Amino acid sequence: MHTRQRPRSSWPPRLAVTLAATASLAGVVGITPADASVYGSCTISRCADARSADATWASKGYPTTSGWYSWPDGKYNYTGGQFYNREGELPSGATYYEYDVYSRAKGASRDAYRIVVNRSSGVTWFSPNHYTDFYQL
Repeated sequence: MHTRQRPRSSWPPRLAVTLAATASLAGVVGITPADASVYGSCTISRCADARSADATWASKGYPTTSGWYSWPDGKYNYTGGQFYNREGELPSGATYYEYDVYSRAKGASRDAYRIVVNRSSGVTWFSPNHYTDFYQL
């Protein structure tokens, strides 16, 4: 039995769709938008939550392996591992790691709230909108 192959001309449009989908997911893997804003302090409404999450992650030694970690409220929280600062919004020359702020059921979808930590200096940044803005805690 011989199967019919798709004509090659269908590949360029499919490739374009795949590339567009991949580009739209860029934020998921830690690419910062070029128009990100960086603030030297954090006074917005969720800064206290970010500081609390930072203290809990610090008590866990700021794990560098991405995955789920048990949280004091009986739920779990996720760390995505290294944050690459590809757009250079945060100070250069540092190694950063990203951590979720809010706990949830293990395996649940992640939201947009992150802290990014320079483990060498201990400086922590809060991003309430998945790397569009950074507020130093």
